[in-house]
Amino acid sequence: MKPRAYALLTALAIVPASLAGQATATATAAAAPAPAPAPAPAPSTSPVADGLRGMEQRFSGILIAAAQAMPADKYNYRPTPAQMSFAQIQVHLANEGNDVLCGKAAGIDIPKRAAVDTTATKEQLVARLKETFQFCEQAFAKMDDSKLADPVSMFGMNMNRAMAVLITVADWSDHYSQEANYLRLNNVLPPTAQRRAGM
Repeated sequence: MKPRAYALLTALAIVPASLAGQATATATAAAAPAPAPAPAPAPSTSPVADGLRGMEQRFSGILIAAAQAMPADKYNYRPTPAQMSFAQIQVHLANEGNDVLCGKAAGIDIPKRAAVDTTATKEQLVARLKETFQFCEQAFAKMDDSKLADPVSMFGMNMNRAMAVLITVADWSDHYSQEANYLRLNNVLPPTAQRRAGM
């Protein structure tokens, strides 16, 4: 038998055995039980407080990053005379924003701090902003949903604690939106518009 014909016959003999081996391996893999799915996390007993803690983490990060991103010489920038300056937004969050909102939402005492104003430097305003967000994080740490119906008086309004929670998150959203626009108007990319790693 010629060598080429012998090689062809040998290959034809091996291929069916090889295919049969693959079929057996496939059948074995198919018969193996699938791994059990990971157990679902237990449902939260305080979903509102948990959500508030998540929002505090998000907005503390982006509001502090926005305050750091704006150049110091642009802190007095305002798009129109009727609007707050960038510095005034920081002053608002530092003086009555975070401390009052977070203290009332959590039902704990509001810290007594010396007021700051727009004469403070960028570094001082950023440092104060960080302090107030640290207070918010501590205020919300042990909060649960059991007292959301409790009455709260805030900024001359009577409401329940659930409303104070919603106003707190809305205030952060409002001011971040302002700051993002101010940054863009000064050719600075807002924190939430920056490309994330791996994207």
